[in-house]
Amino acid sequence: MDENLKKALGQLDQIILGKPDVLRLALASLLAKGHVLIEDVPGVGKTTLATALAKCLGLEMKRIQFTSDMLPGDIVGTSIFEAAKSEFVFHPGALFTQVVMADEVNRASPKTQSALLEAMEEGRVSVDGIRHPLPDPFFVIATQNPGYQRGTFPLPESQLDRFMMKLSLGFPGRDAERDLLSGPNRRDLIEGLEPLFSGQELVTLQEKIPQVETAEPLLDYVLDLLTYTRESGAENTGLSPRAGMALTRSAQAWAYLEGRPMVIPEDIQKVAPFVLGHRLSAATGADAQAGHAMVQELLSKVPIR
Repeated sequence: MDENLKKALGQLDQIILGKPDVLRLALASLLAKGHVLIEDVPGVGKTTLATALAKCLGLEMKRIQFTSDMLPGDIVGTSIFEAAKSEFVFHPGALFTQVVMADEVNRASPKTQSALLEAMEEGRVSVDGIRHPLPDPFFVIATQNPGYQRGTFPLPESQLDRFMMKLSLGFPGRDAERDLLSGPNRRDLIEGLEPLFSGQELVTLQEKIPQVETAEPLLDYVLDLLTYTRESGAENTGLSPRAGMALTRSAQAWAYLEGRPMVIPEDIQKVAPFVLGHRLSAATGADAQAGHAMVQELLSKVPIR
């Protein structure tokens, strides 16, 4: 693993206590050029995670607080007529940054959600027929409240599929929470973090992930997992090719973080619940916990090649 990545994980471990796997998964998603959805109750550190990750990686971050009255132009940007120039001039919205913290994304209307998710997929936005590229790297950490809370617009299955991983921080363990209570303010600690990369250095790292060797039997294993969901009938329509690509890239990124030049079956099994769980649960109407259980059952039924 890159030495600076080790330092970044070490710094993050000092901010988000007792959640090393979640931190690695979030970083793996970024390295794989994916986006992360975090579903949790307020106050468990979602914003802290996004802020600390951006600071460690030397990336610019903007936080967007989604509300029911937010319009697509509020995040994408808009063209305004400037009399001095006698023309319309595009004014970029909050999406024009390297890390977007999309807070409570399921409180926005479906139209605004779609604008965000289109930008995630395309890496650019279109305003008045003109395309405007977003920064590179571009990483979205979206948070959403549990669906039972009031004032939410659940993300439909097709939009959930745009997120490479869905994570949950959960409550800290007792010892970690004691350290939170007795230790310094997390915001003060974040201010002291050392930026370890430039944007271009991170892009270079992202380009290394597809080069992590994935042997043919492992690709067949991924295909077997996808095929099982499509043919068993238990998972409705089955997993899409996008899900397979996300699983493969995530496993490559996890292997890279583990310091290995090749993917092993355990890498696929490690990331599978977080890559496939929200896709399967959306297809069947189950919750996230049930989605993880479905993935574990899937892994138990499909043998490793």
